[in-house]
Amino acid sequence: MAEATAQTEQINKALLDKEGKYLTFALGAEEYGLEILKVREIFGYMDITAVPQTPGYVKGVINLRGQVIPVIDLRTKFGMDTAEITEETCIIVVEITQGSRQFQTGIVVDHVSEVLDIDGNDIEESPQFGSSVNTDFILGMGKIGDTVKILLDIDKVLGGEDFDSFTKSTDKTPPKKADAKETAPKETDTADETVTTDDKVSEGS
Repeated sequence: MAEATAQTEQINKALLDKEGKYLTFALGAEEYGLEILKVREIFGYMDITAVPQTPGYVKGVINLRGQVIPVIDLRTKFGMDTAEITEETCIIVVEITQGSRQFQTGIVVDHVSEVLDIDGNDIEESPQFGSSVNTDFILGMGKIGDTVKILLDIDKVLGGEDFDSFTKSTDKTPPKKADAKETAPKETDTADETVTTDDKVSEGS
């Protein structure tokens, strides 16, 4: 009895630790949530360059301000039917952690909804459907009014040997330091600094 109580308390504490801000988005009739700290940027659908011999859910790559970023179709990844691209179709750039590596990737979603601040008491464990169904990629189920948002662990959603090998091929190593003769500062170096994450993602997205 004491062991069961301790286990329940541990689960409740883990769920409370998951409270915070989530960016919610839709795939068909279902709504999902991503930890806002994982989100780097949101923009409308753009041309994607297909890459041969990649997993079916990998749409290809985009050039985002000089950085090559892989893009996946989350519908295909989840085994859902493909959908027509509309004006609401978005690409969410998220930061993924795989082992000791961190990199950015884009996910295609039907549309972005809003940023929600979800209390830990409103998050329940992911449902268990037996050993044949893997739900490890679900952080929990967020209860918002009469609706339920599926909160995703995006690291686990995009985990897998096929995708990992693909991201390694698109991942750029840091540039080598230039010689002292080539390091003269330019007046424009500080003028083009990128904005912070908070500036990139706002609750009005």
